[in-house]
Amino acid sequence: MKTEKSITEQIEFRLGQIRKWNPKVNAIVSLREEDEILEEAYFKDKLPLEDRGILHGEIIAIKDLANAKGFRTTQGSPIFAKDVASKDDLVVARIRAAGAIIIGKTNTPELGLGSNTFNPVFGVTKNPYNLRKSAGGSSGGAAVALACDMLRYADGSDMMGSLRNPAAWNNIYGMRPTWGLVPSEPGNDVYLHKLSTSGPMAKNPRDLATLLKVMAGKDERQPNGVPFFEVDTSLSSSSLKDIKIASFMRWDLPFEDGIRNLTDRALKRFEDLGASVEVVNLPMSMEKVWEAWITLRSWSISNSLSEEFKDLEKRKLMKKPLLWEINRGLSLKSEDIVQASKTRSEWFEKMASLLSKYDGAVLPSAQVQPFDIDKEYPETISNFSLDTYHRWMQVVVPASLIGLPAISLPAGFCENNLPFGIQLIGKQFSDNHLLQIAECWHKATSFPEKYPPSLIN
Repeated sequence: MKTEKSITEQIEFRLGQIRKWNPKVNAIVSLREEDEILEEAYFKDKLPLEDRGILHGEIIAIKDLANAKGFRTTQGSPIFAKDVASKDDLVVARIRAAGAIIIGKTNTPELGLGSNTFNPVFGVTKNPYNLRKSAGGSSGGAAVALACDMLRYADGSDMMGSLRNPAAWNNIYGMRPTWGLVPSEPGNDVYLHKLSTSGPMAKNPRDLATLLKVMAGKDERQPNGVPFFEVDTSLSSSSLKDIKIASFMRWDLPFEDGIRNLTDRALKRFEDLGASVEVVNLPMSMEKVWEAWITLRSWSISNSLSEEFKDLEKRKLMKKPLLWEINRGLSLKSEDIVQASKTRSEWFEKMASLLSKYDGAVLPSAQVQPFDIDKEYPETISNFSLDTYHRWMQVVVPASLIGLPAISLPAGFCENNLPFGIQLIGKQFSDNHLLQIAECWHKATSFPEKYPPSLIN
């Protein structure tokens, strides 16, 4: 007769995976001592059923951009390397209240900038499918920890694909929820343009939905938020018959060789599972969407780090892409911001009309395959020269600009045996529907279970 494992036994398995993998991949940082973790697990084992939350006894490491009480919040920057959090951020408090045991932080690029997880505080996080390749970012540490079974659940955040790109490159699921579903941290400005959101990562859609349920819910201290939405965790693996998928592959975007073929193969898989797929014409040029995005992004970053930038000693510690963003943001005029916001509004209206006819839209989660870890970012895609440090992640902007939900689905492997993923983008508040489609996809494909990483690489 099979007996259920105690929390302590389950955690000992995870700790074994951490001992096995973390010295190689450097995904979890600021890690607690094992005896402390097991002591907390032993205490939770004794709690009565009525006091157990839905994450009861699960260990989790928090992305190192968020505050977890008692842990350093370095943000991967020497500017903040010694900062120790005196309290939990809102989302972290919800995760802790749901019964999770916080064991450390997950590594992130410096100040979360760039989709390649390395920084001068903790070093580089490596892709477990090839230790010489990038893990993506900025939730790279979280994605790698999940791929290696060090964690079952992981939080992340997504401004420009940070929940989607590392998920794709590590053969897991990452979800950017509808903006406002997961509240931001109260304080400072809570009204002006918001571009990023926290969200869940996991190896299957059911766990994705469970963590999203914990993280979501309106915070009464903030004017934004969604009071009426309830995350549905009762996912079924019903057929994809009658599901309509739009392909956005007619957009004029540069892709590394193989990315289009892999995307077409994934779309064909949707058709094989009963869905209908239609390649559609997009109602706005990608360049117009991109210009609005980089204007609002630079403006946001320059404002959030204005005090640190004024400090000349701290400014010396900032990497070049960050200085580029801040200087660009400071050079913007009010009419630039207004025009970008108008484009953003127009794009939302056009996408709402387009997606009303479909259950989801598909794009790759990145325009390139995982690149060498000693490269900060790609400067070209095939023969196409890139004019910014983040142009190779342009493909994630259509959802990010207007806060639409998007899930990165594991979708196979490139010719070099590195993972590949596609974005499933939905209309506003279609999060539950996207999770349901993702569950059907997962039951039919099971890429994370079938193809876990191996230390032989």
